[in-house]
Amino acid sequence: MSFGYPAAEPSAGVPVCPRHPDRPSYVRCQRCGRPACPECQRAAAVGFQCVDCVNEQKRSTPAVRSAYGGTAVAGRPTATLALIAACVLVYILQWIVPGDAIARDFAFAAGYVQPEAGQYEPWRMLTSAFLHSQAFVPHIVLNMYTLWIFGQALEPLLGRIRFLAIYLLSAVGGSVGYLLLTPLYVPGHPTASVVGASGAIFGLFGALLVIQRHRGGDTTQLWILIAINGVIGFMVAGIAWQAHLGGFITGALGAAAVAYAPRGPRRALVQAGGLVAVAVLLVLVTVLRTA
Repeated sequence: MSFGYPAAEPSAGVPVCPRHPDRPSYVRCQRCGRPACPECQRAAAVGFQCVDCVNEQKRSTPAVRSAYGGTAVAGRPTATLALIAACVLVYILQWIVPGDAIARDFAFAAGYVQPEAGQYEPWRMLTSAFLHSQAFVPHIVLNMYTLWIFGQALEPLLGRIRFLAIYLLSAVGGSVGYLLLTPLYVPGHPTASVVGASGAIFGLFGALLVIQRHRGGDTTQLWILIAINGVIGFMVAGIAWQAHLGGFITGALGAAAVAYAPRGPRRALVQAGGLVAVAVLLVLVTVLRTA
């Protein structure tokens, strides 16, 4: 096995590290037999291996896959934590930046996807999911707690990329649901903006429901939880149940695209195609509604 390093034993016969020729190295790699200084040693099942052999072994070892084809990663759900951190950071900025500028620049309302309204900013359909109400602090607390609970369940099953894709699609789906089920912007009339991760989190409800059914698990408690949250959305003023419904449907569709893709070498491609199809559907619904 050759790694392109020059022969590294000087005339004095003292073995030196190929990566660091100025360092005598009396420990040899158990795999290739070359000397390795302490900086280039990696603990192995027996003795040490050099860093080059470890990297070569990683490249040649197939990645462990989750139940739905994502890369299985042990430990904390990092994508979930990243989403929580992003929402918390934006919420802090909402308090720090004066004049309610963050909400004004990134919240969603129907007029921002109606070209005739004069301020076409469709990206707000996603950015609004990272904002939360400053007047009701439990809004972000409850959303982030729910995201943590569902993220721990879904991220290891789906893999980080698939989990993030479904979450972000559900966030946009929540805005689409709000757009479909509320009046469009009319010049001269006030319009309400929507903020919050609730649509995306309801997308996780829908996704977990589909995954549980696909795995043959009991979904009774999940249905009860969805029903309770749905009733609260209708009964409590100021809650955009339209976004909850849109996110729920989008999350269920995204999870179905992932869960029911046939196994095989093209599974990831079929899953990606299904998620892209969900995204295209959201765009088409938005265009038709605002047309």
